[in-house]
Amino acid sequence: METEQSTSQVRVRLSTSQAGIVLPETISSLLVKTDLRRYELSGLVNTLLGNERAIPFDFLINGSFLRGSLDDYLTQHALSSETTLKVEFVRAAIPPAHLASFKHDDWVSSVDVLSPMSPAQRWSSPNERLPGHERILSASYDGLLRIWNMSSQVTVTSPSAGNGGHLSSVKAAKFVSPSQVASSGTDRTVRLWKYREASDDSPAVMSPQIELHSHKASVDSIAVHQPSSRILSASADHTVCLWSTRKSDAPAVPESSLSAHSSLGAKRRKVGPAVSTAQRGCLSILKSHTAPVSSVIFAPNDSTVAYSASWDHGLKTWDLPASTSIDTRSTSHALLSLVAIPDLNLVAAGTSARHITLVDPRASATKIVAMTLRGHTNAVVSLAIDPNNAYGLASGSHDGTCRVWDLRSTKTDKDGQVGQSMYTIGRESIGGASRTSGDGVKVFGVLWDPDIGIVSAGEDKSVQINRGQCADPVATS
Repeated sequence: METEQSTSQVRVRLSTSQAGIVLPETISSLLVKTDLRRYELSGLVNTLLGNERAIPFDFLINGSFLRGSLDDYLTQHALSSETTLKVEFVRAAIPPAHLASFKHDDWVSSVDVLSPMSPAQRWSSPNERLPGHERILSASYDGLLRIWNMSSQVTVTSPSAGNGGHLSSVKAAKFVSPSQVASSGTDRTVRLWKYREASDDSPAVMSPQIELHSHKASVDSIAVHQPSSRILSASADHTVCLWSTRKSDAPAVPESSLSAHSSLGAKRRKVGPAVSTAQRGCLSILKSHTAPVSSVIFAPNDSTVAYSASWDHGLKTWDLPASTSIDTRSTSHALLSLVAIPDLNLVAAGTSARHITLVDPRASATKIVAMTLRGHTNAVVSLAIDPNNAYGLASGSHDGTCRVWDLRSTKTDKDGQVGQSMYTIGRESIGGASRTSGDGVKVFGVLWDPDIGIVSAGEDKSVQINRGQCADPVATS
């Protein structure tokens, strides 16, 4: 019986959609031993391709990565060895390597980038673009924004509280365009800044442009959409606000909002010279959540629709022109972060229960939770999609790590099929290690850019850059 099992074979039909590694039709179908695993299959494909330099491959069967032997797959799915398995092979992703860390004086809450493929750059007019000038924007608990070049140098810092800056910790920051930045913080405001790159005869400048007032508590998340001149903000006051980036479109600030803000910053405003900054109110206040709103995003294909996540366990869909909640998906845990996965019609939500919940927000969806991703050991507070892979995701957690996911990488546990991470990125401030509790190294923000890599921010007072990619295409001699 053992001899028979060891020599068992199954027919596989190998295919790929990636250029440069397509097998000839005459050798794409063949009999292989059922005890082959990824490593042996990778060697087989390299041999069939005639590669002098081996390329590591991953293999998908029925849309999921092969994580055991072919025999394990057949057994798990109750298939006989007479089945022909359709196996897709793809270049394996390389673990993201540490490239650089940018040190700050205090915790770093949020990061964004300006690069050739970043939203702010793609939305901009040609004369605003800065080819070859990648920039990283960081927001810190010291109340300041900083813009960095790729040589770890600060090119500009936002003004202090007495000169028109935030009155306390900054919680979120985004590039609206190459010449405009938005931020928000515990001082209850959203702020717009004019940004100008350094020139031969003048240094880089970040100057206050508009103060936006309405929220009654910390503003912990913002989303920007430059083509419509709109900003969304999520606050601990249980509301979402919609704002205009243009002074001419924005209404005056309600007296009650200004009074509350003046009281909050009275001591700070006595320091430094007086700075006059335009103050405006919000276009609409979206009320429906019953607990702090942790994250808000624009729908990827329709800027008149938004999604928000809250400590009340709810994921809400908003009709922005009507200022109305049109759908609520209730989950089992507090939701702390959001990102849309447009190609799969899903929204990923990081939870206080250490996992990531994938939700189909469409009205036609029959299930609330499409899949759960497990692996983190503390709250998941930030999410970003892989710009090069429709199934890819990065997450940042209070456990002090970022994890890289491919939604096709799954395993079966007591709860059924769950996603498992491909790689874990620790904090370089502690040698790339991880701590279950994340004490001292909690990750607060993560972003994934095709040019710069995975950029994360945290309690270790650092912005960290890691970069991974697919294995090189076939080398030719």
